[in-house]
Amino acid sequence: MRRKPVPPAPDALDRLWEAHRAVPLIPGSEDDCCGRLATRLDVTPDEGRDWLVFCQSLGLARETSRGFERLRDEKTVEDLGHAFVEHVFGAREVLDALGDDPRSADAVFDAFEPTVPNWERHRDPTGWETRWRDRVLDLLDWAVLFRLARHETAGYAAVDA
Repeated sequence: MRRKPVPPAPDALDRLWEAHRAVPLIPGSEDDCCGRLATRLDVTPDEGRDWLVFCQSLGLARETSRGFERLRDEKTVEDLGHAFVEHVFGAREVLDALGDDPRSADAVFDAFEPTVPNWERHRDPTGWETRWRDRVLDLLDWAVLFRLARHETAGYAAVDA
């Protein structure tokens, strides 16, 4: 399953580890977990929910019958990058839009744009494009943090394998 929520990418992975530590070890309800993340990260409850789902997408948290809990497995940047591509909606498509030569975030969005679900376009006909441009930029910045892409003055490019 690929999930959509992606919080804005921080400057370093420390913020992700801070979010991971905020997810309880003993399962808690979604509201409790989102509130805990919101308090610890100093974000809104909706942003806390995005962080919780993102942690779940990366294999840092899971939902059980009793609620959400933190997973204690040690994850490498490579593990996180793999989970990002496999479980975050749009990550794979954004990376596929990159080449060896840097591309602007706008150029990446132009390549990505056909994958934006139609219901998103119809839900907000005047605002979907701005929201999805921002999302593509967040995906690109997370890809850089996970060492799946590089950011240069001229834009974003694929990382040499």
